[in-house]
Amino acid sequence: MRFGMRLSRLRRTVRLGVKSLWLHRLRSLLTALGIVFGVCSVIAMLAIGEGASFEAQEQIKNLGSQNIILRSIKPPEQQKVSDRGSQSFALQYGLGYADLRRIRETIPGVTLVLPARVMREYVWNISRRIDTEIVGTVSWYPEMRNHHVAEGRFFTEAEMESRANVCVIGREMIPGLFPLESPLGRHVRVGSDYYQVIGVMEPRGEPIAPEGGSQARKPSQNRMYIPLETAKTRYGELLVKRRSGSIEAERVQLHELTIQVASLERVRPVSEAIQALLEQSHKKKDYEVVVPLELLKRAERTKQIFSIVLGSIAAISLLVGGIGIMNIMLASVTERTREIGIRRALGARRRDIILQFLTETVMLSGAGGILGVLGGVLIPFLVSRFAGMKTIIVFWSPVLAFTISALVGVIFGLYPAMRAARMDPVEALRHE
Repeated sequence: MRFGMRLSRLRRTVRLGVKSLWLHRLRSLLTALGIVFGVCSVIAMLAIGEGASFEAQEQIKNLGSQNIILRSIKPPEQQKVSDRGSQSFALQYGLGYADLRRIRETIPGVTLVLPARVMREYVWNISRRIDTEIVGTVSWYPEMRNHHVAEGRFFTEAEMESRANVCVIGREMIPGLFPLESPLGRHVRVGSDYYQVIGVMEPRGEPIAPEGGSQARKPSQNRMYIPLETAKTRYGELLVKRRSGSIEAERVQLHELTIQVASLERVRPVSEAIQALLEQSHKKKDYEVVVPLELLKRAERTKQIFSIVLGSIAAISLLVGGIGIMNIMLASVTERTREIGIRRALGARRRDIILQFLTETVMLSGAGGILGVLGGVLIPFLVSRFAGMKTIIVFWSPVLAFTISALVGVIFGLYPAMRAARMDPVEALRHE
């Protein structure tokens, strides 16, 4: 019986609240907009931040958590040596085959080594051409770098040993070279050499270090893979860049070495051993050591900080919306002073007045929270569709945002409700 009376009283309170808010529709709408924008920004910003963090972590994971990557970089002081009596000069730096042998023979825990050379050339298909990175590598590249063939196949060890003119192109090269036909079985030209296309790699955002190391300009996403022995035969160790009025030459044996370690626990010790070994054989700092496992851990910590910062910024807008609710409810208490006096005179208790005003503020913030959740789910979808950015809405962000909006309604509506309940009924009835 008592429960039924309480339920009936609650229904009456809700009806009165809806009626009061409906009498001031525009004001109620504008008040709720602060909560709408706050909830919407919380969900949208967390989704955009989560998407950006996910892409960064995926790129690091693609490098291989059990891999250690060594890259040739230009030394801070560019020492040029003469190219055996010729009038041109070549800058000599970077990793070499001797480094590869020493790492493989002297450091325990190394299971596989992946060498790579990178040259920048134009790739032609009849009259079409695109600026491309020619990557000379070995047959186990797809498995070790987690970058697989989407169509066709990768070259074999037999094709490597025979220095075959075969290549595997990146999918991003197809629109520029083969817009109307399949590239498999076709030939492309690099300089005066022709290569048969035997495979197409799946798309990937992580670039291989450019020619000249990480200090060079940002590499193109167009990549073509050829056997390392073929690259050694076609290009040799001396890479010549012809610029307007000058010729630049670089002598680099290997631009990149990827070292696979037996277990995750040995990644750090092996990387430290490689660093010590290279310091002995390289007088100048013409290399860099990249440990994807450490980058991944750092990215995860950055993601946590990024989420906290974005969430805090978005929560400020919820705070502003809560202040707006408090302001409007205080004005409403002043406007409805006589109504409060009449209700108290007819027997309403203080808790009834508090419940009445809290109900109205919670309805305002709840309606704003629901609209904000809908907008917060829609905005990341629009960002992904039209801006091409990856967004991820984690299941807890709409729940968290809506819960915060409801709490904002209770917290910021409590003071106006208490103020209304403390009014003297006699003074309230005299209010004009």
